[in-house]
Amino acid sequence: MTGLHLILGDEELLVERAIASVLQQARASAGTADVPVDRLRAGEVSTSELVELLSPSLFADERVVVLEAAAEAGKESVAIIESAAADLPEGTMLVVAHSGGGRAKSLADHLKKQGAQVHPCAKVTKASERSDFVRKEFRALRVKADDDTVTAVLDAVGSDLRELAAACSQLVADTGGDLSAAAVRRYHSGKAEVKGFAIADKAVVGDVAGAAEALRWAMMGGEPLVVLADALAEAVHTIARVGPLSGDPYRLAGELGMPPWRVQKAQKQARRWSRDSVAEAMRLVAALNADVKGAAADADYALETAVRRVAELVAD
Repeated sequence: MTGLHLILGDEELLVERAIASVLQQARASAGTADVPVDRLRAGEVSTSELVELLSPSLFADERVVVLEAAAEAGKESVAIIESAAADLPEGTMLVVAHSGGGRAKSLADHLKKQGAQVHPCAKVTKASERSDFVRKEFRALRVKADDDTVTAVLDAVGSDLRELAAACSQLVADTGGDLSAAAVRRYHSGKAEVKGFAIADKAVVGDVAGAAEALRWAMMGGEPLVVLADALAEAVHTIARVGPLSGDPYRLAGELGMPPWRVQKAQKQARRWSRDSVAEAMRLVAALNADVKGAAADADYALETAVRRVAELVAD
């Protein structure tokens, strides 16, 4: 069992999965689950420990060495890793987890040139990438999910990959694989994010009474004020980005890094807004962000006032 692997990127869930996959591969290749694994942070392990770990074994025992946080390794450690990677001892699998940056940035490129098998684990930042992630999660669970269902999951859970993965698994278990957008909303109806989006949607179309009522119910239910304020800010910022643009929502979605349905929704909402009202709403949500994080003496009142004032901007 030999092999050089580079886990490249800093999306924690993907990094963990990639390392687990390589370890599984090593055990399968060795035909036993008892393959010794040494897992250390490359930036903290001493050079003498590295030399010992990466030196040939007298008995050519099968083993796996996982070096995490390799981007923070010092010069001497980098030299040892590069030297070992060029001529791995018999029976040793070396797995290097590297963010792609850091003071040892060149190490990643060097390992690629050495023929390392690269496992991409870059941060997922675009909405389209998160949608793809959710689809892949359901596909791995042998369940097909349509676009509406994927969108409902993202709206209900948010952007954290670990939470999205857990939600997908739980939804499949709870529904027996019979997925739909309605089922997602039913299972996640208590989420603060969902309630926040519902309040924000009412506010940005000028439904003053509806937004105020929904907000009161959410606050009575103990929903975090920061989450509710963030949902309002996101709705306003989306209108600010989409409003000045025109054209096919599918083309704009690619440019803005948003799903097409969100662009279409914002286009309809933006028709009710003027440049001045959007600017005032942006000012309101910026002030609200500070208010719910401690700047206001009464955060509840600040949130309720901001929701009403945003809705009244449309109504006027």
